[in-house]
Amino acid sequence: MYFSFAILCTSILHYTPDSNAIEFWTPLTGDDGAYMDQLVKEYNETDPESKVKHVITSDMYTKMYTVMNSGKGIPDLAIIHADRVPNFVKQDLLEPMTQVMESQAEIKMENYLSEAWSVGNIDNVQYTIPLDIHGSAMYYNKDLLAKYGVEHFLDDDVVTFDEILSLEGKLEDGDYVVNDALLSWVILAQLQNLGGDVQVNGNPAVNTPEMKQAIEATKGIADAGLMTPYGEDGYLMFQSGNVLFSTDGTWSSTGHATVDGLDFGVTNIYAFEPNKFTNRSSSHLFAMLKSENRTDEKETGVADFLEFIRENSIEWAKAGQIVASKEVNESPEYKDYLQSFFTSNEKETESLYIYTYEHYPYVAEALDTYILDVVHGEIDIDQGLEEMQKFVTDKVSEGSLNIENAEKE
Repeated sequence: MYFSFAILCTSILHYTPDSNAIEFWTPLTGDDGAYMDQLVKEYNETDPESKVKHVITSDMYTKMYTVMNSGKGIPDLAIIHADRVPNFVKQDLLEPMTQVMESQAEIKMENYLSEAWSVGNIDNVQYTIPLDIHGSAMYYNKDLLAKYGVEHFLDDDVVTFDEILSLEGKLEDGDYVVNDALLSWVILAQLQNLGGDVQVNGNPAVNTPEMKQAIEATKGIADAGLMTPYGEDGYLMFQSGNVLFSTDGTWSSTGHATVDGLDFGVTNIYAFEPNKFTNRSSSHLFAMLKSENRTDEKETGVADFLEFIRENSIEWAKAGQIVASKEVNESPEYKDYLQSFFTSNEKETESLYIYTYEHYPYVAEALDTYILDVVHGEIDIDQGLEEMQKFVTDKVSEGSLNIENAEKE
């Protein structure tokens, strides 16, 4: 009892209720949460009329549906992912950013990366304001490239399947050309390179010729012994100096930078040919869930905070994110960050492909569940495609049923 009472007293001493505070939910449970904490702290130090309270939660989307169903505890502002926008709008969960944009004239399309801004626009209504673009990246070990005499792979900024396969039988034991980090994102990049998609006429389409071709090509790397072994942590193997290329995320630069002696750079995800390459991406977007309790003053406060972020999000670049604010993205200071490579020219920016299909989250979940087994030969490709297709179809049916039941309550 004494311990509990002591905790209670401490909480009371440190609790300063503020009914005017903006409650801000994010799913930023990693290091990026600390960078957002810092941005919120810096904003609050400007002494705004409505300070921001940053709340991080790992199951944020589940909690969102809970508070929306109850009508209680709805946050004033949240960060959601781009692939959530279509379904949220379809379910009438989002408040348009109209008043926010009217409150701050510089919060407008021209001041943000168009790839990030456009994903929040549904039927000419702007439902979100972008924070960033984040997605696939391929890091390379400079020492290993020199060791095997393949620095020329990077001459055109695109490493091809043929270049990777040319190293078959030429590596020392324990070295690999590429790892299987974020492999589902790599497959989706190849799907786009082949002109495929994850939907046909609005229906989820995983078991397609283009998806099969993408998987077969990637499996060919594993079959040649050039991909890190099944079950091994390819990310850590890259950091240990045994892998030429690591296909992880833009944010991973912060982790790689902490490794002593790792001399690395960044380029695009490997592709079939240099003239068509894709980096599967997403975006963190500011959004407001519909709420009868959010006052006009709160929306004005949200606008003030988002304008501060637009001007000051260089802090977010420290998290390895491609900052969406053009003012920051085009600043000299931003060029010091490795991920600035992905907006260094028009072709790079165009390579940042963001999926906005309403059932994309189920497609991503299916790939995450099966793709390692398929590429490493634990499951036959045709069987894997069939199971992934069924997985997504079942999830869509379950989701529709849940929405229907929620509407009846």
